[in-house]
Amino acid sequence: MKTKTVLPIVALCGALLALVCPTRIFAADSFDGLNLELGNLYRVSDAQSRSISPENFTGEKGKAGMATEGTGKNAARDLGQGWKISPSVHIAAHKSITLADITGPGAIQQIWLTPAPVEKTRWQILRIYWDDDPNPSVECPLGDFFACGWGRYCQISSLPVCVNPGSAFNSYWQMPFKKHAKITLENLDDAPMTIYFQINYTLTKVPDDAAYFHAQFRRENPLKNKGLYTILDGVEGQGQYVGTYLAWGVHNTGWWGEGEIKFYMDGDDKFPTICGTGTEDYFCGSYDFDTKDTEGKSHYTEFSTPYTGVPQVIRPDGHYDSQTRFGMYRWHIRDPIRFQKDLKVTIQALGWQSGGRYLQEQDDIASVAFWYQTLPHKKFPPLPSREELELH
Repeated sequence: MKTKTVLPIVALCGALLALVCPTRIFAADSFDGLNLELGNLYRVSDAQSRSISPENFTGEKGKAGMATEGTGKNAARDLGQGWKISPSVHIAAHKSITLADITGPGAIQQIWLTPAPVEKTRWQILRIYWDDDPNPSVECPLGDFFACGWGRYCQISSLPVCVNPGSAFNSYWQMPFKKHAKITLENLDDAPMTIYFQINYTLTKVPDDAAYFHAQFRRENPLKNKGLYTILDGVEGQGQYVGTYLAWGVHNTGWWGEGEIKFYMDGDDKFPTICGTGTEDYFCGSYDFDTKDTEGKSHYTEFSTPYTGVPQVIRPDGHYDSQTRFGMYRWHIRDPIRFQKDLKVTIQALGWQSGGRYLQEQDDIASVAFWYQTLPHKKFPPLPSREELELH
C-alpha cells in the first residue's frame, strides 16, 4: 500500500512544480554563445553576432557595406556603393584611431588585421579598455601581441593566435566585458600607416565570475640586472596567467637558454611557488631546440603547435643579421597559473662560460604577458619610448 501511495504523490509534486515554475527546469541549461568548441556548435543561443570593420565602424545591424567614401573608392568608381568602397583605413603619423567602441555585455571572439608596413609593428601600439576603465588592460606593440615581434613574418599555428601569409594577424582569445569595450591603435612612426581589420564579437549575457583579458609588453636591451628579466610585476587582484611571448635577441655566442622561469604569487617573497627547469623546457622543447640534419649537424629548429612554439629563428647571415634572435610563445590554456591576490613572473638569462659555469647574460628581451583578472587592475608601467621600442 505504501508504495502505491508514495509514487503518485511524488509524480504529482513534480508536475505541480513544473506548472508553477515552468522555466526552472530549463534555465540552468540555457546557452550564452560563449566558450565555443566543436562539441557545442550545434546549440542555438540568444547571443547576437556583430562585426566591426572599415565597412561597418559601429557594428550596427544592417549597416555594413554602405560606405560612399574610403580607400577603395577609386577602384570602385565604376561600380558604386556596396562594392568594396572602404576595406581599410589610414592612420596618420603620430596619431591614434579607435578601431572598436562597443556597448556590452558581450565578448570579443576573434580579431583579424593586417598592417602596412609590417616592418614597423613595434611602432604600432594596440590598446584595449574594459568597462570604461581609463587605463588600458592591453597595451602592446601590434606584432608582439600576435607573437610576431621582430618586424618580420613568421607563420604561427596555435589555438589563440594565428599568423598567416602574408601579414595576417589573428587572435582567438575570448575577451568578455560587462559594460563597454574600446580598442585603439596608435601609429608612432613619422609616416602614415594602413590597417585592414575585422573585429568579431557577440552581444550576450556574461557570467558573473568572468574576468577581463590583459596583455602587457616590456623590453630591456640590454638587461638591467645581469641574468634576470621581469616579465610581469605589480599585478593585484584575482585571476589566472594564460600566456607568455618572448622576443629574445642573444648578445653572446653559444647556448643562452639555461634560465628558469619563476611565478611568485599570493605573497611569495624570496622564493616562488612555481619554478621551471630551463627556458626551452618552459616552452615545451628540450635540448636547445636542436635537431640534426642529414649530415649530423645540430641546428635550431622552428616549430608551431597549438599551445607552444618557437616559430621564428633569425640567424646571423655574416652581414646585417649580426645576432641570433628568437620568437617563442607558451599558452597556459590547459594549465593556467591561478593567483588570488598578486602575481610576479621572472625569467633568468643564463648561458655558459669556462669551467662548466653558468654565464649571466645581458641580452635583448621583449615580452608580452597574457592574463585574466578582476577589475580594477593596477596601472601599467610606462610603455618604452619610441627609441626604446625600435628594432636594431
